[in-house]
Amino acid sequence: MKEIKELIFEELSVEQKLGLAHIIDINGWARRENPKNVEFILDLIKNHALGGVWVQYSTPDAQEIIDLVKETADYPILIFTDAESGIKTEAAEYLVGKHNAIGCTDSEEHAYAFGKVIGIAAKKMGYNIVCNPLLDISTTGSARSLGSDKTKVARLAAAEARGMHDAGVLTVGKHYPSGINYKNIDSHMAESESLQTKEELLEYSLYAYKELMKDDLLDGLMSSHIKCSNIDPDYPSSLSKKVINIIREEGYNGLILTDALCMMGILSKFGYDASRGLAIAAGNDLALPYDSKYKESYEALVKCYNEGMITDERLDEAVKRVLAAQKKTLNPAKYTEITEEDLKLFKSINKDAVTAKFDEGLTANISRDGKHYFVLMVRNEEKVGGDGGVSVDTFSNGWLYPQEVTEQILKYFPNSTVKCIHQFPTQGHCHRTVSFSIDYDDVIFITFSEFLAYCGREHLTRRVETLIEALQLTNRISTLVHFGNPCVLENLPHIPRYILAPTSRESVAAAIDVLAGEYPANGKLTYEITLN
Repeated sequence: MKEIKELIFEELSVEQKLGLAHIIDINGWARRENPKNVEFILDLIKNHALGGVWVQYSTPDAQEIIDLVKETADYPILIFTDAESGIKTEAAEYLVGKHNAIGCTDSEEHAYAFGKVIGIAAKKMGYNIVCNPLLDISTTGSARSLGSDKTKVARLAAAEARGMHDAGVLTVGKHYPSGINYKNIDSHMAESESLQTKEELLEYSLYAYKELMKDDLLDGLMSSHIKCSNIDPDYPSSLSKKVINIIREEGYNGLILTDALCMMGILSKFGYDASRGLAIAAGNDLALPYDSKYKESYEALVKCYNEGMITDERLDEAVKRVLAAQKKTLNPAKYTEITEEDLKLFKSINKDAVTAKFDEGLTANISRDGKHYFVLMVRNEEKVGGDGGVSVDTFSNGWLYPQEVTEQILKYFPNSTVKCIHQFPTQGHCHRTVSFSIDYDDVIFITFSEFLAYCGREHLTRRVETLIEALQLTNRISTLVHFGNPCVLENLPHIPRYILAPTSRESVAAAIDVLAGEYPANGKLTYEITLN
């Protein structure tokens, strides 16, 4: 086995230091299309000139790439992945429905199990630093948040971080400074903005950060691209010395890396080369390009240094923090195997996150003998026939399986009918829904919303909302089952019963179980929604 030695700061050249202030994303597609690119990365590693690599666990050949990096490195290079909703390895799948599933359990026990399980699984693959926990506090129901209550976010995030530490992986809290995105703009597409002041950030958005810092649970932070206009009107947080200094002034001395610099919130305004130099100059210790221009990205950082954008003092400070993080990865793990109890708790997250909200006098479940008309919303990519059935299942590599859901519903409710409509339903879908519904006791709508980068804000389409409004003029909808962000339901009229669940296959099945009275709705709402 190769001997791993820490790099000695005093022995490093400027070129090595610039590489150590850099994370390069390696993915299977780039490796296949341009093998020379990967050779360039391996040469950087051999020359002790790369701080870390990002190998997303879902990329093709992830394990092969990690093994290649580890075979090449003789120093404790940082090997990153993102695992907000868990991790999938060659041996097993450890995934929950977008991160809010943990928030909906409101259970530190579940949060710890999540951190420990994904930590052990990641460590076995070769990762030593995982970009969790999420510390963002959302007021608009984000699936990438544990909720809107700062104390709850801090409590659950701390439990998750302890689990990760016990598994022997470093933590990265995200997305600093967790400013409230008042226009709800996706930074992948354009610049987002927070109007919070420094005092408001410290009181609310940074509360969880400060709590985790007390117990040394944050090894790293990922700076976001949101612009805090009342603190720095010129630069987004990831490029702002003023914003990054806030957490430093609170005593944080760990690693800070940027979010992906390929996002339009950065590139459209600051360009490719300058964004890398501005990131390090502002106080980040690692720049994360997250693209396949490996050589160009490294050379851009060298160029920024040569032009005086990055001072020697700032570069040295960054490299020392990178080396300190690398040293931490050599600490032994407390636990190296996932126990049956760990797995049981982990697997119960998706089920125990299901929440019910219903009018007084009702229960979460409906009559199994009733004649219900189920309207199942599916992606527009689905091929929905004239009979309302699905012939092409585009969810098969995701979490909602229309045929599976239909079979489960008809098992519990044999006198009922299930028909599919699109997210943006056709005239025929709407016609069938309103016309056929009068022959049934009631209508049960099944809807979803899912956060996808570059797809903008989460909403139900206005056409679905109009269809629901039309049916509720005569109170035909008794129940709405919704997967994902519950805040997208706020435009709907009153519906007596809501079943709310995360976006995972297990949560979908559990929600139908709750509706049938087979399983209790153990979850707790992380966002209070007000319905018309």
